[in-house]
Amino acid sequence: MAVINVEKLSEAGKYHRLDAEFYQPQYFIDFSKGRWKPIKKFLDICQYGISQAMIEEPKGYPIFRMDDIRDCFLIDDEVKYIEISDQIFEQFKLEVNDILFNRVNAEEFVGRTGVFKLKGDYVFASYLIRLRVKPNSEILPDYLNLFLNTKYGKKQIRRYSRRAVNQANVNAEELKNFKIYVLPLDIQKQISQISDEAWNKIELSKALYSQAENLLLEELGLKDFKPKYELFYTANLSQAFGVHRVDAEYFQPMYEEIEEHLTKNFETSPIKKIRYIDVTTGQYTENYISKDKGKPYIRGTDISNGTINTDSLLYISPEDQIESKKAKEGDVVVTRVGTIGLSARVPKECEGGTISDNLIRIRIFDEGKLNSYYLALYLGSSIGVSLMIKNSRGSVQQRLNQETLKEVIIPLLPSETQQKIAELVKQSHKARREAKELLEEAKRKVEEAIENEINK
Repeated sequence: MAVINVEKLSEAGKYHRLDAEFYQPQYFIDFSKGRWKPIKKFLDICQYGISQAMIEEPKGYPIFRMDDIRDCFLIDDEVKYIEISDQIFEQFKLEVNDILFNRVNAEEFVGRTGVFKLKGDYVFASYLIRLRVKPNSEILPDYLNLFLNTKYGKKQIRRYSRRAVNQANVNAEELKNFKIYVLPLDIQKQISQISDEAWNKIELSKALYSQAENLLLEELGLKDFKPKYELFYTANLSQAFGVHRVDAEYFQPMYEEIEEHLTKNFETSPIKKIRYIDVTTGQYTENYISKDKGKPYIRGTDISNGTINTDSLLYISPEDQIESKKAKEGDVVVTRVGTIGLSARVPKECEGGTISDNLIRIRIFDEGKLNSYYLALYLGSSIGVSLMIKNSRGSVQQRLNQETLKEVIIPLLPSETQQKIAELVKQSHKARREAKELLEEAKRKVEEAIENEINK
């Protein structure tokens, strides 16, 4: 049923907006009750980032993008890099407690916001806006960050978003005019403390995952292994005919060196010969619907630290799902286009979802022989990724398919060794879940505190 809402022309003049979406009733907040003030009153800086080409190679400075904002924080697991002058670096260097706001993307990603807690030299991309709170302000940085992630922040983000085809944006001037409720500082400090606890959990999660990766490499005898990427090498024509490949990358000696080490020292098998594994590619769709009515649609951009980041999931109708492309807890998925080899174990929250066509799903039917946590970690390690790149095809863009993935060899370490590695990964995922729970608690406390203040 259509909803009709009538607004005065004077309101349109005040906001300089004539689009009907801006005046939708679901975005209404009664700012007449309590202490609501524009964000700009508390800011030292409101600044766009750097517009310049980025590189994968770790040269220059790490640069944050929208995908690096996860769970209300800036995470440096998969950053790209940018080469800039010292002068530009000083202009865009992030400081602890700076907040980054994603200003343009698909509508569901506009307004993704996180606070910077890392040590080191980092900058940020042009489609992000940096907010820096004034010293001794009535508003604490962690509170501002969490406020923008609550329903009060999201309503304003959705209201001010300027929509075009498959894209929306909120500019810096509009963001500065968002209103924030000025809670008492003691309540803000309690909320900030919860935010700090969540960040500590994220740091713990990263440390545990790193321990798991190091243990894997130690068990494989590859901890200090640094294979050299050769610029010049030869291969016999018979080798090319034998594997039906003539692309030079496939015969890179570095890959052969890794495979020789693994097959010589461990029980190994290519995926295609492991009988208790099923491999399939995913399903393409653009028919996205709301979370409440849909099932998770898992894409490569949702993969992080060996698991699925459920915050950024899209959802599709159960009627649109293909049964053979559904995901189960314990499935292992890997990216097959673009950045090859991002790997994750599907968590319980994604049970019954669907994997996208940019992923390949590996389903294990005997966890006693091959642990899914171990497999996801191995495939996402530098060793696993190297072997997937070797078997990928393509010129402009590398691609894996289920047949080429099946050529990748897996070291079948003893089950107790796999379990030891898996336990560290489990602990890492547990710490990350606890961080999310703390953040949800903090956001809930913000909303409850605002409602209590308004209703006094």
